[in-house]
Amino acid sequence: MRIYNQLILLLLAITLFACDATMKNVPEKYIQRVETALNKAGENKQELKKALKEISVEQKEGLAFLIAYMPERDLKELKADFLLENVDWAYKVRNEFVWCKNLPDSIFLNEVLPYASLNERRDNWRKDFYEKFMPIVSQAKNMREAIDLVNKNIKSIVDVEYNTKREKPDQSPYESMRQHMASCSGLSILLTDAFRSVGIPSRIAGTPLWTNMRGNHNWCEVWIDGQWYFTEYYPDKLDHSWFLSDAGKADPEKPVHWIYASSFKETDTHFPLVWDENIKYVYAENVTDRYIRIYQEQLTQNGLNDDELIVNVMLLKANVCTQDGNQRVASKVEVVNGEKSVSFGYTPGPTDDMNKFLKFKLKKNTDYVFKFDVAGKEVTHKYNTGDKSGELLKLYQES
Repeated sequence: MRIYNQLILLLLAITLFACDATMKNVPEKYIQRVETALNKAGENKQELKKALKEISVEQKEGLAFLIAYMPERDLKELKADFLLENVDWAYKVRNEFVWCKNLPDSIFLNEVLPYASLNERRDNWRKDFYEKFMPIVSQAKNMREAIDLVNKNIKSIVDVEYNTKREKPDQSPYESMRQHMASCSGLSILLTDAFRSVGIPSRIAGTPLWTNMRGNHNWCEVWIDGQWYFTEYYPDKLDHSWFLSDAGKADPEKPVHWIYASSFKETDTHFPLVWDENIKYVYAENVTDRYIRIYQEQLTQNGLNDDELIVNVMLLKANVCTQDGNQRVASKVEVVNGEKSVSFGYTPGPTDDMNKFLKFKLKKNTDYVFKFDVAGKEVTHKYNTGDKSGELLKLYQES
């Protein structure tokens, strides 16, 4: 009976809001979330309702999406004019650029439309950035060309360089442009906003702590034809950067070492902000496995010198005659040559694909020691690589 009454109340609420001019043409899937958001907005509720009343029919879903998922701080602060202008310019580029016009609605709404990425100050950057970057991409034939043009020209356009003397890590675009300096996070915010201003889906990715314990790092991702690629303010090719070897050694078992990709829409995971760990309103996806896969693939695709080979490694519970994937153990494995640590990584666990291995590029006919922990105790395994690439080395927790 209680469930029935709750259903009646929900249907009544939907009906009442559907009759309200502010909710006219709002897709039904957003109505309940928008209602909740308006109630959280406090004194700013009238600004949000004003925006909902004045927005065009074409753009109503976009505004409803933003209100449905925006943080409470924005519900209480952002004014109608700010929202209307941002939504209007986002839809302008959707209609203007063929690469944006062809995007799935879900990608446009979550990775082009949003006015912010993390917890940065909410600058009204969209029209200004469109006017800065539209001439740069106007002759681009496709999204890849447009991405490359933005990447190559952003530094000269916004006049911002990486500098640890910046005022704070989470700077907004105009805070960075005023100082002409920013952290990796500030640069990533700038680049993501530049991409979005010309209809390129972009989000921020990063880790709170590399597994080599050298601190955090943030960068950008762009979406092309159903796939995410990473890039940076100081660009290499897509999916190529100095940090890939670090990202490829992320620990899938420990969230502090995960690779995260930001999301405006609510998810089950928070984007960890190392400058303020109390902030929980920035959402994310866990994309760790993708970076590990990219690194392992590039390790084998980049070619081997005559004296190099690839060793595939897996760690098993015991040396038993079985193909049971549950025997596999996810653990850090370090490779040592003499007194020198050569590399490290994390072996695939029981839920990983059976064809997934930890790969190391090593020297031929060389003695190495593989180290891993079992119940807090270090275990070592001596191994000579021989001269055949692709050999599978099985390590065991139990001898």
